[in-house]
Amino acid sequence: MPTVGVDALTDGDFLLDVREDDEWQAGHAAGALHIPMSDFVARYGELTEAAPQDGKVNVICRSGGRSAQVTMYLAQQGIDAVNVDGGMQAWEASGRPVVDDKGQPGTVV
Repeated sequence: MPTVGVDALTDGDFLLDVREDDEWQAGHAAGALHIPMSDFVARYGELTEAAPQDGKVNVICRSGGRSAQVTMYLAQQGIDAVNVDGGMQAWEASGRPVVDDKGQPGTVV
């Protein structure tokens, strides 16, 4: 399973958040694309429209379990995807900004 640490990500890297709506609304990385894992196959087209054609898709969830499953699925589809090690918990712990669905400071639940 290809993984990447939060510290290796830059502001320009594409981030796909696969947590559920309530988790997203409480706090997420600004600029991330949100497609919950429970809706992922049905909404896959949203990813193919938004993802960079020649870049990696960095997949994130709360701690890394759900994003690992989505990363494996994407790899099977031929997409260059990596799992963000430690998920949003590691993101928040590293001091990276977390915003709620109104753009205000958020929290990871």
